[in-house]
Amino acid sequence: MMKRTVLYISIFGLLLAFGTTQPKLMTDQFVQADWEIYSFHINSTVTSRYATTVINSRVANRKDESQEIEFHVRIPKNAFITKFRMFMEGQVYDGVVKAKEEAKKQYTEAVSRGESAGIVSSVGRTLEEFKTSVTVAAHKKVTFELTYEELLKRTLGKYELQIHARPMQPVKDFGVDVHIDEKAGISFIDVKGGLSTGVLANAVTKTHVDKQASISFNPSVDQQKTCESCGGAGINGDLVIVYDVNRSRSLGDIETSNGYFVHHFAPSHLPRIPKNVVFLIDKSGSMHGKKIEQTRTALIHILNDLAEDDFFGLITFDHSLAYWKRELVQANSQNVDQAKQFAQNIMDRGGTNINDALLDGSRMLNDNPRKGSASILILLTDGDPTSGVTKPEQIQSNVMEAIQDKFPLYCLGFGFDVNFKFLEKLSLQNNGIARRIYADSDADLQLKGFYDEVANPLLTDVTMIYDGGANLTQTNFSQYYSGSEIVVAGQITDNNIDTFSPRVVAISRNVSIVFSEEKGTTELTDDSNIQRVWAYLTVKQLLQKELQLSGAEKEKLKNETLRLSLKYNFVTPLTSMVVTKPTKETTEVLDKPIEGPPPRGGFTFGSNSRNVGSTSQKVGLRRSQPRAGVIFSRPGVASTLAGSGRGSQALPWVPQDHISFFSPNFHAEVRPTFAVPELLLLPTYLPSVFAKNHTQFLHPAEAPAISLCFGIPGETILRLFHLPTGELSVNGELDTTKGFKTIVVHFETNGTITLDTGDITIEYGQQEQKRSWYGGPPQETTTVGSATVITRNGEVDITIGEMHLIILHHRISGDQYLWPVVKQKPSHDNAEGILAQKPAVYEEEHQPSFTRLKFNNQEVNVVSKIYVLDNSLSPPMPIPCWPVSTQTALHAPLGNFVINSI
Repeated sequence: MMKRTVLYISIFGLLLAFGTTQPKLMTDQFVQADWEIYSFHINSTVTSRYATTVINSRVANRKDESQEIEFHVRIPKNAFITKFRMFMEGQVYDGVVKAKEEAKKQYTEAVSRGESAGIVSSVGRTLEEFKTSVTVAAHKKVTFELTYEELLKRTLGKYELQIHARPMQPVKDFGVDVHIDEKAGISFIDVKGGLSTGVLANAVTKTHVDKQASISFNPSVDQQKTCESCGGAGINGDLVIVYDVNRSRSLGDIETSNGYFVHHFAPSHLPRIPKNVVFLIDKSGSMHGKKIEQTRTALIHILNDLAEDDFFGLITFDHSLAYWKRELVQANSQNVDQAKQFAQNIMDRGGTNINDALLDGSRMLNDNPRKGSASILILLTDGDPTSGVTKPEQIQSNVMEAIQDKFPLYCLGFGFDVNFKFLEKLSLQNNGIARRIYADSDADLQLKGFYDEVANPLLTDVTMIYDGGANLTQTNFSQYYSGSEIVVAGQITDNNIDTFSPRVVAISRNVSIVFSEEKGTTELTDDSNIQRVWAYLTVKQLLQKELQLSGAEKEKLKNETLRLSLKYNFVTPLTSMVVTKPTKETTEVLDKPIEGPPPRGGFTFGSNSRNVGSTSQKVGLRRSQPRAGVIFSRPGVASTLAGSGRGSQALPWVPQDHISFFSPNFHAEVRPTFAVPELLLLPTYLPSVFAKNHTQFLHPAEAPAISLCFGIPGETILRLFHLPTGELSVNGELDTTKGFKTIVVHFETNGTITLDTGDITIEYGQQEQKRSWYGGPPQETTTVGSATVITRNGEVDITIGEMHLIILHHRISGDQYLWPVVKQKPSHDNAEGILAQKPAVYEEEHQPSFTRLKFNNQEVNVVSKIYVLDNSLSPPMPIPCWPVSTQTALHAPLGNFVINSI
C-alpha cells in the first residue's frame, strides 16, 4: 500500500492567490481530525531588539491507521526563518537552507520520482504562513519545531513583537513565553492583541524589573474553548508585546561583541522641524468607490494634524493634473479649511499620469525652499502609469533628476493591483520607502498611520560615522522622525575597541549638530546576537539595493546576498529550505514569499488543466493493478477510473499514450488506493462537471471560502460584461478547450477593440490601428475616445471610464489562447455577463465521504477539492476549487450568458 503524499507547489508566492482561504479549511480539518495537539509552545527571546522565536508543536495520531498531520503557523513578514525540524520515532529531520536553484533542482528530481512535496507560504498584511505535513503511523507522535528571527522596528515610540498562535484546537499543554533583556533598561511594557482581552486576559502574566521583562500566556482548556475568537475550535489570534527602552544618551546605545557592533540611535528632546509636504493623490477611475472615499477621509484627518508652521500642497491626478494651489501655503486654519473642502470634492475618473504628478510635486517643493525645514513628497496611487510617460524606467530617471536627493519620496501603493515593485524602486532611489495600503475597511487609518510616522521630523541629513569600523550597514539617512530609530551595525577593525570611535552628524533647524561618544556609551557584551543583527540588516538592505541595480552590479550584489543568506541560514528570496521527510520519501521546499494578490473580489477564470505538465510520457497501466482516482488525458478529459482490480475492462476514453505526467508546477495528490507509482494523480471529482472539450472557469468566493469551478463547452460565444446603457460591452468566443480565441470590446457608439491570438485591432470611427502581441515596443499607449489601450508583450491593458480590463495572451505547450482579467468594474448594479457576477457565498458542511456546500437557495455535494489553472495570472498557476455545475456557480442557466454574435 503506497503511503499518502501531498504535492504542493514550490513556487514561492503561489498561495498568495488563495492563502486567505486556508484558515476556515484548517479550522474544519482540525476540529474533525483524529489527531491531538497535546503540547503547543511559543518561546520568544528578545535582546537588543532582536527577537528569536521558536514554535514547538507536539501531535499524536489517535487513529488506528496512518494519517497525514499538518503543521500550519503564521510568522511576521519581516522575519527570516532560520531553522525547521521534525522529530519522529527517535529521529530528527532538519531543514537545510540552499540556494534557490539548487533547492529547485533537488525538488524537481524528487518530483520526477513521484516522491516529493513542497511548501508554499502566503502573505497577509503583517504575517506570512508556514505550512507542511507528514504522514504519521497509527498511535505515533511527531514534533514540529520552527525558528524565525527578526529585528524589531521602532515606530511611534515603541517596539512591537507580534506572536500569532493558531493550534486551532484546545491544547492541554499550551503556552507562550516571552523574555526581553535590554541593556538600556525597559521604560515601559504592555501586552495587547486579541489574545489579551476577554476571558483570556487572566491568562496573561507580566513581570518587569529594570532591564528585563517576562510575559507568559497560559490559558486553560476552558478558556481556549470560550474565548471570543475561538468558537470552540481553539486559539487563533495575536499576542502583541509593546515596549520601549530608556534613552539617557544622545548618541544612543552601542553594544559590541566578538568584533561586531550594533548602534541604536534615537535621540529625544530635540526641537521639531517644520515641514513642507506635498500630497499627490491618484483620482483615476480605478480609485472609484471605497478607495477614493477612504483617501478623502484620511486626507482630512491629516490636514487637521498639520502644525501651523508647516507648509503644504495638494495635487490630484488622473490623465491630467489638478491643483488646489500652485505653490506651497502655510497650514493656518483658513488654508486648512479650504484644503479640506478641496479634498471632499475629489472625484475619480480617467487614466494615471504618475510621471507629471511626481515632477510637479518635486517642482513645488524645489520652488519653495525654507531654511530649517524638512521637505517630504508623498505619492498615493493604486495603478500602473497609463497616461503621459508610461515607461517605468523613464519615470524613475525623470524623478531622480527632479529630486536630486533633496528630499525623500514616499510611495503608498493602494491594494494588490498596484505595480508595487515600481513604487518600491522609485522610493528607494529617492531616500524614501514604499508601503502597501491594504484596501480594507481601515485603509483610511493605515494612510493616517503612515503620515503620523513622518509627521514630526527632528533631524535631516543624518550621517553615521564610525572610525575603526568596517563592513557597515547603511550610514546615511535623509531624515530622522520622532518616535523612530536608526540602527547601524558593522564590524570593529581588528576587534580593537580602543580605536573604535562613533559619532553622528546631522542638521536640526538649519544648525549642524554632532553627537559624539560619551563615557560608557559603548558597552561590551557577550551577546552572540550582535553578529546576527549585522547579518540581518545587511541582507535586508542588500535585497533593497538589488532592486535599484542591473547588469553586473546587480549580479555581484545578488551573489553577496546569497552568500550571507546561506552563511546565517536565512530563508530569503534567494534561498529555499529543503526538508527531507521521514524514510526519505519526500522532499519539501520552503521559499520566502513576495508580495502578491489575495483572492480577487471580482470574477476570475481558470483554464482547463489538460496541459499543466511541462513533459509528457507514456504510462502503461498494468492490468493487474487496481484503479481509482482521476487522470487527465491529452484531449482535456478528466475521467474517473474505477475497477475491481482485475483490469479486465478497456478504457477507451483515456488513451494510455495520452496521459500527462505532471511537473513540479502543479498540485497533485496520491491516495493510498493508487497503485501506479509513476503517476501523480489529482483527487477524484465529478466527471460530469468537466466533460470533453470543456473549458474550466473559476468563480471566486468570499474569503475564507475557496473558489468554485465549472466547465463551459468550447466554441461558445459568451457575454462577459455588458452595461444596459450600451456604452460598454465585452464578448468572447471560446476555443475548443483552452480559453478564448477572440475577445471583442465595444465602447461608445463607434469604438471596437478586437483581440484574437494573432493581432490586436483598435477601431474608432474611421480610424484603425493594429498591434501585435509580441515583438513590438516594450509598452505602447493609444487613447481613442474614452478608451486608453496599453500593449505590452503578451498583455493588453484597457481602461474605459471606470472599467479596467487586462487581456492576457497565453502560450502553453504550443497552444495560444486569450484570457480576460478584470481589475476594476464599473459601479453599475444592473451590469450583466459572467464578469459582472459577484463572489459566491456559501458554507461548508463536512461529511465522512463528501462535503456539502450550502448556498442561500440550494445545497450541493462535492467529493473533493481539485486544482485548476488560474489563467488570470501570468504565467497561469493552479489554485484549489470546488467543482460544481455552471448553474450553481453563476446562479443562472448557461443560456443566460450565451450570445449569437461576438
